[in-house]
Amino acid sequence: MGIILNIETATKNCSVSIADKGNILAIKELNNGNYSHAEVLHPFIADILREAQLSSKDIDAVAVSKGPGSYTGLRIGVSAAKGLCFAFDKPLISIDTLTALAHATTSSEGYIIPMIDARRMEVYASVFNANYTQVREIKAEVVTESSYLDYLKNGNVIFLGDGAMKCKGIITHENAVFLSDYFPSSKEMARLSYEKYKKNDIEDVAYFEPFYLKDFVVIPEKKKKPTF
Repeated sequence: MGIILNIETATKNCSVSIADKGNILAIKELNNGNYSHAEVLHPFIADILREAQLSSKDIDAVAVSKGPGSYTGLRIGVSAAKGLCFAFDKPLISIDTLTALAHATTSSEGYIIPMIDARRMEVYASVFNANYTQVREIKAEVVTESSYLDYLKNGNVIFLGDGAMKCKGIITHENAVFLSDYFPSSKEMARLSYEKYKKNDIEDVAYFEPFYLKDFVVIPEKKKKPTF
C-alpha cells in the first residue's frame, strides 16, 4: 500500500500526480501563465488515474500542497483534496509548498532558498541547507540588497522559484545562483507525501485549512468613467 494522489495548485502551475510508494506512475501539469486550476484540475485527476489504470477507490491517500501561495489556487486544491477524502474515506496529507519546491534542485553545500512571487517586491520564502533541513522559518518579505547576507557570506545560495526573478537584479553577491524557471510541482510531492504516509502523519479532513501566511486582499476594480 502507498498509492497517493498528489495535488499542487499553490501557484500558476496546476500539477497532479499519482505515485506508488513515492514513484511517479502518471503526472499532468499546466502552467500557461493563468490560474486555470478550477477548469483543469478535475480533468487532470481523471486523466492520470486513467493513465495509471486506477480508480479513485484504489488511492490510499490524497496529498495536497498546503501553501503558502495563491489564495484562490490553494482553496481550489484543498477543496478538491478534501472532497476526494470525504467521498472515498481516505486520509489527507499536507505538504509544505516551499519544502517541495526546495526538493526541485540539489546542492552539495550552502543553502537553497525557495521563493514564491507574492506581489510587488514581496516573496514567500524559506531557507534550507543542502540536506533539505529547514534552517529558517517561512516568511513573507520584501527583497532588498541586504537580504540573506548571513547565508551568502558562508557559501553558495540557490534562489529557486518564480520569486527568484525579483532578486536577480537586487542581490548581486557572487555566491548567489538564480534558478527562476521553477514552480512547485506534484513531482516533488510524491516522495514527501509517501514519507508522511508511512508515519501516519495526516490531517483532520474536516478542519484542515491552507497555510495562507497573509490575509487575502481584495483589489478593488477601477471605477469606470460615466458615459453620457
